[in-house]
Amino acid sequence: MTDTFYGSDFRALEAFDPDIAGVLLSELDRLRGGLQLIASENFSSPEVLTALGSTLSNKYAEGYPGRRYYGGCSEVDKAEQIAIDRCRQLFGADHANVQPHSGASANQAVYGAFLKPGETLLAMSLPHGGHLTHGTKVSFSGKWFTAVHYGVDRETENIDYDQVEKLAREHRPKIILAGGSAIPRTIDFARFRAIADEVGAIFWVDAAHFIGLVAGGAIESPVPYADVVSFTTHKVLRGPRSGAIVCTAEHATAIDKAVFPMMQGGPQMHSIAAKAVNFKECATAEYRDYARRVVANAAVLATELGTRGIRPTTGGTDTHLSLHDLQGVGVTGADAESRADAAGITLNKNAIPFDPQKPNVASGIRVGTPCVTTQGMGEDEMRTIAELIHRAVTKGDADPEHPVSREVRATVSDLVARFPAYARPDANGR
Repeated sequence: MTDTFYGSDFRALEAFDPDIAGVLLSELDRLRGGLQLIASENFSSPEVLTALGSTLSNKYAEGYPGRRYYGGCSEVDKAEQIAIDRCRQLFGADHANVQPHSGASANQAVYGAFLKPGETLLAMSLPHGGHLTHGTKVSFSGKWFTAVHYGVDRETENIDYDQVEKLAREHRPKIILAGGSAIPRTIDFARFRAIADEVGAIFWVDAAHFIGLVAGGAIESPVPYADVVSFTTHKVLRGPRSGAIVCTAEHATAIDKAVFPMMQGGPQMHSIAAKAVNFKECATAEYRDYARRVVANAAVLATELGTRGIRPTTGGTDTHLSLHDLQGVGVTGADAESRADAAGITLNKNAIPFDPQKPNVASGIRVGTPCVTTQGMGEDEMRTIAELIHRAVTKGDADPEHPVSREVRATVSDLVARFPAYARPDANGR
């Protein structure tokens, strides 16, 4: 166990708790040893991870900068104000709250700011690409509020905006929500804004999946259109696992009160510092180029899978992810996920619109390019990855010792060796 990625303090952890130290190293080996194609994952920089593992984790700081319920907050106040200022500047927002612990926490706060129990929201259905926190029955959002759901057009598989308009006029929701977890195409924010204005609704965008593309200027921003935008910081954005909210000045007080004290107690100051580092990274030309390459890679990967019979829904993608229908190759999403895993490829089963399978089986897979693009892979590598996925899914097996699984895994190993995740330091420790 000589890897120095985790820093000099790792040796002390290794000596005290070899069990957990072993897990950390094994996870690092897993990331380095396979293709990571989960659309909602990325590799945070060592600088972000350094802030995340800092002494700011020790500080209790209920409240906001300059208005804390604890003493000794002078330094964490600086960190949070830096994060707020950088977030506002990055997204051109009137107001930012960087305290939400996660995307779900951020969403819960938005509900708290604008909805009372029993009131109505209009959001995308989970089977068509929405999210659990958008009013599904098993979520707090579906238990506390009246949820009406729109979906996609059966022919185009894109959001059915006419249906959104019809449902909005019929149900007069308090909130209209755009965004989700499996939407390959960009969203018509202007159309949503017009519908919300017509019925007097708050227009909320859950930009968790694509906010990094917005930060990098690769797709249109929802901020000029929406009353409030919630997001996670750990997907394309490439920050720590956490959340944030930006909104118009009109709603700043309501959002802040909903985050604290309504929904959360003490903020995680180490995570807030890591978000500040991440927002600085996202303001660079290097990151803007990265965001562009994520989209370009996703488009090639989707097309190449499609030519091999693994059909991309909507015909392709405008973003970092594509959703693929496996029915044409006679494989379920669950089988595809396990076969890919055996071959060193991490992706996830996913329902497709109008899916005949149960969610835990599914007829599709979701693939994303944030991680492999962070590793430096480009369009040529996406063509190779498409062929590897196809071989693993259609000819391999969930058994890692299956000949095809072993063959694909060997090729994957060669590929990631050329584009390593968290490249090992050289002899000088760099």
